Amino acid sequence: MKRRIATTVLALLLVFSLTACGGKKGGTIKVGATPAPHAAILEVAKDILAEEGYTLEIVEYNDYVTPNTSLEDGSLDANYFQHITYMNDFNTEHGTHMVNAAGIHYEPFGLYAGKTASLSDLADGAQIAVPNDGTNEARALLLLEQEGLIKLKEGVGLSATKDDIAENPHDFDIRELEARLLPTTLQDVDMAVINGNYAIDAGLKVSDAVAVEAADGAAAEAYVNVLAVKEGNESSEGIQALVKALQSDAVKSFIDETYDGAVVPMF
Repeated sequence: MKRRIATTVLALLLVFSLTACGGKKGGTIKVGATPAPHAAILEVAKDILAEEGYTLEIVEYNDYVTPNTSLEDGSLDANYFQHITYMNDFNTEHGTHMVNAAGIHYEPFGLYAGKTASLSDLADGAQIAVPNDGTNEARALLLLEQEGLIKLKEGVGLSATKDDIAENPHDFDIRELEARLLPTTLQDVDMAVINGNYAIDAGLKVSDAVAVEAADGAAAEAYVNVLAVKEGNESSEGIQALVKALQSDAVKSFIDETYDGAVVPMF
């Protein structure tokens, strides 16, 4: 009798462990993503996972907060929308426990023309919009510095804010806006630095930007977009299957053929 009970308990434990976090083949892996390019890339991975017996459920979000809080509370098994620096900062600020399961791609930031067509045509006092969230604002300001439009305080790097502008010889009006609103307000400002995913959503091409981050520099490492999971789940069978699918040749080909340099595979 004792032996039967022990066997039954072990069997139940095995079933539980296999079903946790999408780990069971034939189970569902629920992933949060912003529409482009992340959800589109996941659609390619979805077909690959289906061949392995997994169902990939893609939940789309249009902000940078909810997919992280949903991952933390267990509503999602993973999310794929953010770069690693944003994820790390979010953990620090909100007490979440996300880790990087795999680096997937990099989206070069672009400075796009609004009312003014070129850098040389920017007038004194021109309005330049940038994202207002932590590391993305720093990244935008670093791009403006790269193009010689402003100069930041020495050593501020990825922590730079508007207050860290040391030199602004043309008195540019740096407007801080929510990242998702930048494409829709582009026509109202002279230029805007826009996140890659929102630029793609709005039909903007990185090849049309007046300035772009280099894909082989420090920014690529600091801003690689990752598959984020809650700490402790990164080695689960389901998550590892998802990583393999996202880093497949099929996904790489899709990215290269679809985004024309706006999305760069990092595997």
